[in-house]
Amino acid sequence: MKSLPLLESVQHLEKASWLDPAIKTVNRIVKKAVPQRDVRDLLHGVPLGHPLHPAVVQLPLGAWASASILDLFPGNEKTSTLLVGTGIAGVMPAAASGLIDWSKAGRGAQRTGLVHAAVNAAATSFYWVSLIQRCTGHHRAGKVFSAIGFATASASGFLGGHVAYRQGVGMSRVIDIAGQVPSGWQRVTTLDSLSDGQLAKGLVGETPLVLLRRGQTVHALVDTCSHLGGPLNEGKMIDDGDPCVECPWHKSVFSMRTGGVVHGPATAPQPRFETRIVEGTVEARLQQP
Repeated sequence: MKSLPLLESVQHLEKASWLDPAIKTVNRIVKKAVPQRDVRDLLHGVPLGHPLHPAVVQLPLGAWASASILDLFPGNEKTSTLLVGTGIAGVMPAAASGLIDWSKAGRGAQRTGLVHAAVNAAATSFYWVSLIQRCTGHHRAGKVFSAIGFATASASGFLGGHVAYRQGVGMSRVIDIAGQVPSGWQRVTTLDSLSDGQLAKGLVGETPLVLLRRGQTVHALVDTCSHLGGPLNEGKMIDDGDPCVECPWHKSVFSMRTGGVVHGPATAPQPRFETRIVEGTVEARLQQP
Protein backbone atom coordinates (compact mmCIF):
# COMPACT_ATOMS: atom_id res chain seq x y z
CA MET A 1 0.00 0.00 0.00
CA LYS A 2 1.31 3.45 -0.91
CA SER A 3 2.56 5.46 2.03
CA LEU A 4 0.75 8.75 2.73
CA PRO A 5 2.94 10.59 5.24
CA LEU A 6 0.73 13.68 5.47
CA LEU A 7 -2.39 11.62 6.15
CA GLU A 8 -0.54 9.43 8.63
CA SER A 9 0.65 12.49 10.55
CA VAL A 10 -2.93 13.77 10.78
CA GLN A 11 -4.15 10.38 11.97
CA HIS A 12 -1.72 10.61 14.89
CA LEU A 13 -3.84 13.49 16.17
CA GLU A 14 -6.70 11.06 16.81
CA LYS A 15 -4.59 9.44 19.55
CA ALA A 16 -3.23 12.68 21.01
CA SER A 17 -4.70 12.31 24.50
CA TRP A 18 -2.68 15.32 25.71
CA LEU A 19 -5.31 17.44 23.93
CA ASP A 20 -8.13 16.10 26.15
CA PRO A 21 -7.89 18.70 28.97
CA ALA A 22 -8.20 21.50 26.41
CA ILE A 23 -11.12 19.67 24.78
CA LYS A 24 -12.99 19.52 28.10
CA THR A 25 -12.40 23.23 28.67
CA VAL A 26 -13.59 24.26 25.21
CA ASN A 27 -16.61 21.96 25.52
CA ARG A 28 -17.64 23.71 28.73
CA ILE A 29 -17.25 27.09 27.05
CA VAL A 30 -19.35 26.04 24.06
CA LYS A 31 -22.08 24.65 26.32
CA LYS A 32 -22.27 27.86 28.35
CA ALA A 33 -22.06 30.12 25.28
CA VAL A 34 -24.97 28.42 23.47
CA PRO A 35 -27.40 27.01 26.05
CA GLN A 36 -30.52 27.42 23.89
CA ARG A 37 -31.41 24.19 22.11
CA ASP A 38 -33.14 25.91 19.19
CA VAL A 39 -29.99 27.94 18.51
CA ARG A 40 -27.87 24.80 18.66
CA ASP A 41 -30.26 23.08 16.24
CA LEU A 42 -29.89 25.99 13.82
CA LEU A 43 -26.10 25.88 14.04
CA HIS A 44 -26.09 22.12 13.55
CA GLY A 45 -28.21 22.60 10.42
CA VAL A 46 -31.34 20.74 11.54
CA PRO A 47 -33.67 23.06 9.54
CA LEU A 48 -31.56 22.40 6.43
CA GLY A 49 -31.45 18.62 6.73
CA HIS A 50 -27.64 18.58 6.60
CA PRO A 51 -24.80 20.24 8.54
CA LEU A 52 -24.65 24.03 8.32
CA HIS A 53 -20.88 24.35 8.71
CA PRO A 54 -19.83 23.23 5.19
CA ALA A 55 -22.16 25.84 3.69
CA VAL A 56 -21.21 28.89 5.78
CA VAL A 57 -17.48 28.19 5.62
CA GLN A 58 -17.63 29.02 1.91
CA LEU A 59 -17.91 32.75 2.65
CA PRO A 60 -14.54 33.32 4.37
CA LEU A 61 -12.67 30.82 2.20
CA GLY A 62 -14.20 32.14 -1.01
CA ALA A 63 -13.55 35.77 -0.11
CA TRP A 64 -9.97 35.07 0.91
CA ALA A 65 -9.27 32.98 -2.18
CA SER A 66 -10.64 35.76 -4.38
CA ALA A 67 -8.47 38.33 -2.58
CA SER A 68 -5.40 36.15 -3.16
CA ILE A 69 -6.08 36.01 -6.89
CA LEU A 70 -6.63 39.77 -7.15
CA ASP A 71 -3.42 40.38 -5.21
CA LEU A 72 -1.51 38.92 -8.14
CA PHE A 73 -2.51 41.85 -10.32
CA PRO A 74 -1.92 45.59 -9.71
CA GLY A 75 -4.74 48.07 -9.21
CA ASN A 76 -7.01 45.79 -7.13
CA GLU A 77 -6.04 47.03 -3.68
CA LYS A 78 -9.48 48.36 -2.68
CA THR A 79 -11.32 45.26 -3.86
CA SER A 80 -8.84 42.92 -2.18
CA THR A 81 -9.16 44.85 1.07
CA LEU A 82 -12.94 44.55 0.91
CA LEU A 83 -12.70 40.79 0.30
CA VAL A 84 -10.29 40.27 3.18
CA GLY A 85 -12.69 42.12 5.49
CA THR A 86 -15.64 40.16 4.16
CA GLY A 87 -13.84 36.91 4.89
CA ILE A 88 -13.11 37.99 8.45
CA ALA A 89 -16.79 38.90 8.92
CA GLY A 90 -17.76 35.40 7.77
CA VAL A 91 -15.52 33.65 10.29
CA MET A 92 -17.92 33.95 13.24
CA PRO A 93 -20.86 31.94 11.82
CA ALA A 94 -18.44 29.41 10.35
CA ALA A 95 -16.65 29.00 13.68
CA ALA A 96 -19.89 28.85 15.68
CA SER A 97 -21.42 26.12 13.52
CA GLY A 98 -18.17 24.18 13.45
CA LEU A 99 -17.73 24.30 17.23
CA ILE A 100 -21.31 23.17 17.82
CA ASP A 101 -20.77 20.12 15.58
CA TRP A 102 -17.36 19.50 17.16
CA SER A 103 -18.84 19.51 20.67
CA LYS A 104 -20.97 16.46 19.79
CA ALA A 105 -18.29 14.49 17.94
CA GLY A 106 -16.35 11.45 19.10
CA ARG A 107 -13.13 11.97 21.04
CA GLY A 108 -10.81 11.15 18.12
CA ALA A 109 -12.61 13.65 15.90
CA GLN A 110 -12.56 16.23 18.70
CA ARG A 111 -8.79 15.95 18.95
CA THR A 112 -8.34 16.53 15.23
CA GLY A 113 -11.05 19.18 15.23
CA LEU A 114 -9.42 21.13 18.04
CA VAL A 115 -6.22 21.45 16.01
CA HIS A 116 -8.35 22.38 12.97
CA ALA A 117 -9.95 25.18 15.01
CA ALA A 118 -6.58 26.40 16.30
CA VAL A 119 -5.14 26.56 12.79
CA ASN A 120 -8.25 28.43 11.64
CA ALA A 121 -7.74 30.93 14.45
CA ALA A 122 -4.15 31.44 13.30
CA ALA A 123 -5.30 31.99 9.71
CA THR A 124 -7.86 34.55 10.86
CA SER A 125 -5.19 36.36 12.87
CA PHE A 126 -2.99 36.65 9.79
CA TYR A 127 -5.92 38.11 7.88
CA TRP A 128 -6.61 40.62 10.65
CA VAL A 129 -3.00 41.80 10.37
CA SER A 130 -3.37 41.91 6.59
CA LEU A 131 -6.51 44.04 6.88
CA ILE A 132 -4.82 46.47 9.25
CA GLN A 133 -1.83 46.77 6.94
CA ARG A 134 -4.03 47.37 3.93
CA CYS A 135 -6.18 49.97 5.69
CA THR A 136 -3.08 51.90 6.72
CA GLY A 137 -1.72 51.95 3.18
CA HIS A 138 0.82 49.15 3.53
CA HIS A 139 -0.63 47.00 0.75
CA ARG A 140 2.53 45.02 0.05
CA ALA A 141 2.72 43.86 3.67
CA GLY A 142 -1.02 43.20 3.54
CA LYS A 143 -0.54 40.91 0.57
CA VAL A 144 2.22 39.01 2.35
CA PHE A 145 0.08 38.38 5.43
CA SER A 146 -2.84 37.38 3.20
CA ALA A 147 -0.64 34.82 1.46
CA ILE A 148 0.43 33.39 4.80
CA GLY A 149 -3.18 33.40 5.98
CA PHE A 150 -4.40 31.60 2.86
CA ALA A 151 -1.71 28.91 3.19
CA THR A 152 -2.69 28.45 6.84
CA ALA A 153 -6.42 28.30 5.99
CA SER A 154 -5.67 25.70 3.30
CA ALA A 155 -3.86 23.52 5.85
CA SER A 156 -6.84 23.90 8.16
CA GLY A 157 -9.13 22.88 5.29
CA PHE A 158 -7.18 19.65 4.94
CA LEU A 159 -7.76 18.93 8.63
CA GLY A 160 -11.44 19.81 8.28
CA GLY A 161 -11.78 17.42 5.36
CA HIS A 162 -10.21 14.68 7.47
CA VAL A 163 -12.71 15.32 10.28
CA ALA A 164 -15.64 15.20 7.86
CA TYR A 165 -14.67 12.44 5.45
CA ARG A 166 -12.29 10.20 7.38
CA GLN A 167 -13.78 10.59 10.84
CA GLY A 168 -17.33 10.98 9.60
CA VAL A 169 -18.51 14.03 11.55
CA GLY A 170 -21.74 15.22 9.93
CA MET A 171 -22.15 12.11 7.77
CA SER A 172 -25.30 10.00 8.07
CA ARG A 173 -24.78 6.57 9.65
CA VAL A 174 -27.92 5.17 8.00
CA ILE A 175 -27.35 6.12 4.37
CA ASP A 176 -26.86 2.48 3.24
CA ILE A 177 -29.81 0.96 5.11
CA ALA A 178 -32.03 0.59 2.02
CA GLY A 179 -29.54 -1.82 0.43
CA GLN A 180 -29.30 -3.96 3.57
CA VAL A 181 -32.96 -4.56 4.37
CA PRO A 182 -34.90 -7.49 2.82
CA SER A 183 -37.72 -6.34 0.56
CA GLY A 184 -41.39 -6.84 1.40
CA TRP A 185 -43.04 -7.48 4.72
CA GLN A 186 -40.82 -9.11 7.35
CA ARG A 187 -41.71 -10.64 10.71
CA VAL A 188 -40.33 -8.63 13.64
CA THR A 189 -41.92 -9.86 16.87
CA THR A 190 -45.28 -10.53 18.49
CA LEU A 191 -47.53 -7.68 19.60
CA ASP A 192 -47.93 -9.18 23.07
CA SER A 193 -44.18 -9.10 23.65
CA LEU A 194 -44.17 -5.29 23.39
CA SER A 195 -45.08 -3.17 26.41
CA ASP A 196 -47.35 -0.26 25.57
CA GLY A 197 -45.48 3.05 25.60
CA GLN A 198 -42.06 1.46 26.06
CA LEU A 199 -39.15 1.43 23.63
CA ALA A 200 -38.07 -2.01 22.46
CA LYS A 201 -35.57 -3.53 20.05
CA GLY A 202 -36.40 -5.63 17.00
CA LEU A 203 -34.70 -6.99 13.89
CA VAL A 204 -35.48 -7.05 10.19
CA GLY A 205 -32.86 -9.28 8.65
CA GLU A 206 -29.59 -7.94 10.13
CA THR A 207 -30.97 -4.41 10.63
CA PRO A 208 -31.83 -3.46 14.23
CA LEU A 209 -35.05 -1.51 14.84
CA VAL A 210 -36.33 0.59 17.68
CA LEU A 211 -40.02 -0.15 18.30
CA LEU A 212 -42.76 1.70 20.14
CA ARG A 213 -46.18 0.19 20.76
CA ARG A 214 -49.17 2.51 21.13
CA GLY A 215 -52.23 0.32 21.58
CA GLN A 216 -52.66 -1.69 18.38
CA THR A 217 -50.15 0.46 16.49
CA VAL A 218 -46.38 -0.09 16.40
CA HIS A 219 -43.93 2.58 15.26
CA ALA A 220 -40.57 1.39 13.95
CA LEU A 221 -37.34 3.19 13.03
CA VAL A 222 -33.82 2.04 12.30
CA ASP A 223 -32.22 1.69 15.72
CA THR A 224 -28.80 3.08 14.71
CA CYS A 225 -28.74 6.87 15.25
CA SER A 226 -27.95 8.72 12.04
CA HIS A 227 -25.58 11.04 13.94
CA LEU A 228 -22.90 8.75 15.35
CA GLY A 229 -24.60 5.38 15.54
CA GLY A 230 -26.01 5.34 19.07
CA PRO A 231 -28.57 2.61 19.99
CA LEU A 232 -31.91 4.41 20.06
CA ASN A 233 -33.67 1.57 21.89
CA GLU A 234 -31.51 2.42 24.93
CA GLY A 235 -32.58 6.05 24.76
CA LYS A 236 -35.36 8.00 26.41
CA MET A 237 -38.99 8.14 25.36
CA ILE A 238 -40.35 11.68 24.98
CA ASP A 239 -44.05 12.30 24.35
CA ASP A 240 -45.27 15.88 24.01
CA GLY A 241 -48.07 14.93 21.62
CA ASP A 242 -45.67 13.44 19.10
CA PRO A 243 -43.91 10.34 20.46
CA CYS A 244 -40.15 10.76 20.10
CA VAL A 245 -36.98 8.92 21.01
CA GLU A 246 -33.86 10.63 22.36
CA CYS A 247 -30.50 9.07 21.51
CA PRO A 248 -28.58 8.06 24.67
CA TRP A 249 -25.23 9.20 23.25
CA HIS A 250 -25.63 12.82 22.09
CA LYS A 251 -29.34 13.57 22.77
CA SER A 252 -30.57 13.78 19.17
CA VAL A 253 -34.37 13.51 19.13
CA PHE A 254 -36.39 11.79 16.39
CA SER A 255 -40.13 11.49 15.81
CA MET A 256 -41.18 7.86 16.12
CA ARG A 257 -44.05 8.49 13.69
CA THR A 258 -42.00 9.95 10.84
CA GLY A 259 -38.32 9.45 11.66
CA GLY A 260 -37.78 13.20 11.26
CA VAL A 261 -35.19 15.09 13.31
CA VAL A 262 -36.80 17.08 16.12
CA HIS A 263 -33.53 18.15 17.76
CA GLY A 264 -29.87 17.81 16.76
CA PRO A 265 -26.99 17.21 16.64
CA ALA A 266 -28.33 14.78 14.05
CA THR A 267 -29.46 16.38 10.80
CA ALA A 268 -30.35 13.24 8.79
CA PRO A 269 -33.69 11.55 9.58
CA GLN A 270 -34.04 7.96 10.72
CA PRO A 271 -35.30 5.51 8.06
CA ARG A 272 -38.87 4.58 8.98
CA PHE A 273 -40.57 1.20 8.65
CA GLU A 274 -44.24 0.68 7.90
CA THR A 275 -45.81 -1.85 10.23
CA ARG A 276 -48.89 -4.08 10.34
CA ILE A 277 -50.31 -6.64 12.75
CA VAL A 278 -51.10 -10.06 11.26
CA GLU A 279 -52.64 -12.56 13.70
CA GLY A 280 -50.76 -11.03 16.62
CA THR A 281 -47.46 -10.79 14.75
CA VAL A 282 -45.77 -7.46 14.05
CA GLU A 283 -44.51 -7.21 10.48
CA ALA A 284 -42.50 -4.35 9.00
CA ARG A 285 -41.15 -3.15 5.69
CA LEU A 286 -38.90 -0.24 4.88
CA GLN A 287 -40.86 2.86 3.85
CA GLN A 288 -39.83 3.88 0.37
CA PRO A 289 -38.79 7.53 -0.12
